[in-house]
Amino acid sequence: MIRTALAATTLLLAAVSAAAQTQQEALDARYNRALAAGYKALMLCGAISSAEANGAERSAESVIEWELVGIQTPFDAVVAELPHEIVRGPSGKIAHVAVRWAEDMPPRIAVYRGPQTECAVQPLGLPEGPRSGAAPGLAVSRDILPPKEEGMMPGGRAGLDLAASVKRALAPDGYGKGVRTTRVLVMHEGTTLADGYSEDFAWRTPQRTWSVAKSIAATLVGAAVYRGEADVNASAGLGLADNDPRRAITIDHLLRMASGRHSDTPGNRTDPLYFGGASMEEVALDWPLIAAPGSTFRYANNDTLAAVASIKATFAAHPPAEFFAKLGMIGTVAETDWQGDYVLSSQVWATADDLAGLRVVDLNDGNNPSGTRILP
Repeated sequence: MIRTALAATTLLLAAVSAAAQTQQEALDARYNRALAAGYKALMLCGAISSAEANGAERSAESVIEWELVGIQTPFDAVVAELPHEIVRGPSGKIAHVAVRWAEDMPPRIAVYRGPQTECAVQPLGLPEGPRSGAAPGLAVSRDILPPKEEGMMPGGRAGLDLAASVKRALAPDGYGKGVRTTRVLVMHEGTTLADGYSEDFAWRTPQRTWSVAKSIAATLVGAAVYRGEADVNASAGLGLADNDPRRAITIDHLLRMASGRHSDTPGNRTDPLYFGGASMEEVALDWPLIAAPGSTFRYANNDTLAAVASIKATFAAHPPAEFFAKLGMIGTVAETDWQGDYVLSSQVWATADDLAGLRVVDLNDGNNPSGTRILP
């Protein structure tokens, strides 16, 4: 009798466990579908609007072919099937992009907020309606780049066949199966030696930098340090009170990803912020401490986001767009969350020329091309 009861209990627990697992799997699939819709809306909005603001063109088909394939699982399995709508305002500029993902929920929306911050994905469940989102205090003029000769510029130095290398890079599978290259720019001492790009991209087409944005973020912090508005050895201001041990985390710890804070996964995907419409403050700043600050390295978007948050007060007088202009990076735009906080761990659009300009500042010991010092 006891054995029978134990066997029945075991079967019941197994059934409950299986039902719970099935329910969780369904919940995860629904959430991933919502994130994939946010991903698609933001990519379409950002790629098209940043190109148009810079005097180039991108079609939805081009973005689907380049930015929306080869993406991380589980989004790659569903993003292609989600219907999208690109809505333009009276001026012809993108107003917002909507992507439907569930019959019983509003679509995911990415709103165009202006030429200095481009697009921001809105929170899950935000009701449908007219969209506007111009970010206040960021009215920095953005000049269209001057005409430049289109096409490949062959060159060579010290016996190098750069033109052949560029052609190989741009060829399908040129550097391995599945590898695709959109732009190659080779410069030496300010002179372009080779330049080429794929058919869907012009030289002035901004592209998603992903984590190269972290180098841009560190440069913005460095500029604040040079102006005397930040100290990398000072507390980054994390934690809820003065006796919170997270107050010991410095800006330098964050820039080196050595805060000692926990993060969800190695690599810290930050999907709720990037594609879920969560805010930077609610996602990146509140993780608990699990190691002494400075003792452990862990690659984490959260640390870069927290480093940028530590100099947030400087952006009113020194917005990133103004800083980019001083470097000649006039095709670069840093996107924000829907609350207006910069997502400078990833969400930046820039041209190859802009990124080359950033590296020139490094090579010039922190001076921009005109010789003006901007970094310590």
